[in-house]
Amino acid sequence: MLRTVLRNLILQTDSYKFTHWKQYPPGTEFVYSYLESRGGMFGQTLFFGLQYYLKEYLCGSVVCEEDIGEAQSFVDPHLGPGLFNAQGWKHIVTRYGGRLPVVIKAVEEGSIVDVQNVLMTIENTDPHCWWLPNYLETLLLKVWYPITVATLSRAIRQVFTAALERSGDPALIEFELHDFGYRGVSSEETAGIGAAAHLINFKGTDTVAGIRILQKYYESREMEGFSIPAAEHSTITAWGRESEVQAYDNMLTQFPQGLVAVVSDSYNVYEACEKLWGEALKEKVLHRQGTLVVRPDSGNPREVVLKVLEILAEKFGYETNRKGYRVLNPKVRVIQGDGVNYWTIQDTLTAMNRAGWSADNITFGMGGALLQQLNRDTQKFAFKCSNVTVNGEDRDVFKDPVDGHDKASKCGRLALHCRNGVWSTQRTHRNLEDQEDRMRTVFRDGELVVTQSVAQVRERANSQGSIHPTI
Repeated sequence: MLRTVLRNLILQTDSYKFTHWKQYPPGTEFVYSYLESRGGMFGQTLFFGLQYYLKEYLCGSVVCEEDIGEAQSFVDPHLGPGLFNAQGWKHIVTRYGGRLPVVIKAVEEGSIVDVQNVLMTIENTDPHCWWLPNYLETLLLKVWYPITVATLSRAIRQVFTAALERSGDPALIEFELHDFGYRGVSSEETAGIGAAAHLINFKGTDTVAGIRILQKYYESREMEGFSIPAAEHSTITAWGRESEVQAYDNMLTQFPQGLVAVVSDSYNVYEACEKLWGEALKEKVLHRQGTLVVRPDSGNPREVVLKVLEILAEKFGYETNRKGYRVLNPKVRVIQGDGVNYWTIQDTLTAMNRAGWSADNITFGMGGALLQQLNRDTQKFAFKCSNVTVNGEDRDVFKDPVDGHDKASKCGRLALHCRNGVWSTQRTHRNLEDQEDRMRTVFRDGELVVTQSVAQVRERANSQGSIHPTI
């Protein structure tokens, strides 16, 4: 759906992995590896996105003779003749019709798991393909991205829920963080995966690609994200500064019902709130069948929001709710769409609380900080081999650098337990059925074994524990 170039799975790996088939001990039959978050910004992660990668890249017949020939013609001049594992790939095509002989286990999507625990494992099912599990690391480790976005978005949901419980209506939570990130990411695929991750926690988005990902890859038959008519600076400034009020009036005329958001800082947001919205267009706003959402889009969020709230309260009035906090006239609300991140949201909500304002009054639009200002080290994701089988003997393997014990890897075959809300990784053995293991087989030999819907993922996330910042 979001494909922009022709694919060859054999070439979707790091260059140095082309030679790894020559590097394992003689007699290697099986390689067992796992994925974990070693820590980072948050003490937990919300697992999401693996199903997309499995469906999009690994399901079905994904390798053919033509792919092998193309890869050979690339690797020979890239690394040197004789280094490409042509026979290994031909075995997969001949024996399995291009399906990948690996088994992948993972925790259910939507699970909120303490860091430093196994989240996913992979192992080859054919002893002739011992080299395959870690060959796929480059592709599979990219699941760090939707997991990290989902984790950040969930943490913000918790912050906002607490603010609503303290000062307003918690039922509003689904639309309190709106995804503005489409234009701020590096690719169409990034937009889709990241926005889909955000939609596990909220339902407000302008990133269309995320909705399409959920509809195609997560069993959705419904509209999974929602938006409203909204202005941008070009549709306001095109009228000219002297006609700013006409631009605003046009928004009210064109959209006479429901929510409508109007960016109001093209020149002077305080003057716009006071003189234009609060005086010239006041009666039209009050008699409109819906709510005007004023959008400041510059300045320090905390300072701007507080000043805008005070002006709108003076012009349109407010009520004090049963929790003792001020709520603007229902005909007007605010969305802050600039400088928004995990910290500025908390800063702004705290300032509003201290000033006696309910969190009901505001929504945040978050762009680059939601989908782009993070990386694999935000949650220190790692994919490591922990067990190999050589000549029929299982060997536990690990790394523990003398100058980096924080990067030590786990050893052995692993199971994920959760007892009384506490997650732990336990050692297990081949062919031992661990009844407490929270990971289950999701992929085997080219087939998706378990399909999870977006509704199931959301329900699971909403029923699980909390995400706590570590800094």
